[in-house]
Amino acid sequence: MKKALDTLQRIQIGVGAVMLTIFLLAVVIQMGSRYLGLVATWTEDVSMYSFIWAAFMGAGAMVHEKKHFAFTSISDSIKKPKAKAALEIVIALVMLTFSVLMLVYGIQITKRFWNYKWTSIPSFNRGPVWMCVPICGGTSAIYLLGQLADSIKIIAKGEK
Repeated sequence: MKKALDTLQRIQIGVGAVMLTIFLLAVVIQMGSRYLGLVATWTEDVSMYSFIWAAFMGAGAMVHEKKHFAFTSISDSIKKPKAKAALEIVIALVMLTFSVLMLVYGIQITKRFWNYKWTSIPSFNRGPVWMCVPICGGTSAIYLLGQLADSIKIIAKGEK
C-alpha cells in the first residue's frame, strides 16, 4: 500500500509541477506581451487557473508526508509511541472530515460549473479548472486512510 501511495503522490507532484511551469510561462508571456504592446488577455486566466491547480496538487501531496497540517509542538513533546499514534489518529480524522467534504462538494461544484466558459477563451469550459478540488480532497482522503491504518497498527500491535 505504501508503494501505491508513494506513486500517487509522485503523480500528483508531477501534475503540480507541470501546472506551475504553465503558470510561470503564462506570466512571462503576459509580461512580454505588455512590454511589446500586444494583447494577450488569455494569459491572465491561464496563469490563475494553473496556479490554483499547482496549489491544490501540492496541498494534497503534502498530506501524504504529514507536512500540510501538523501540531508539531504537541507531537514532539509526546514520547510514548501509542500516545503519539492516538494524537495522529485524532488529527487524521479531523483532516479526513475536511478532505471528504472537499471531495463531495468539489464534485458538486465541478458538475455545476462544467459548461461555464472562460472569459478570455470562450471555447474552453471551466469544469476542468474545478476538478482540482475533488482530486485534492480524494487523494488527501486516501493518504489519510493510509496514515490512520498505520497509527491503528501502532496502537494495536505496539509497532513503530
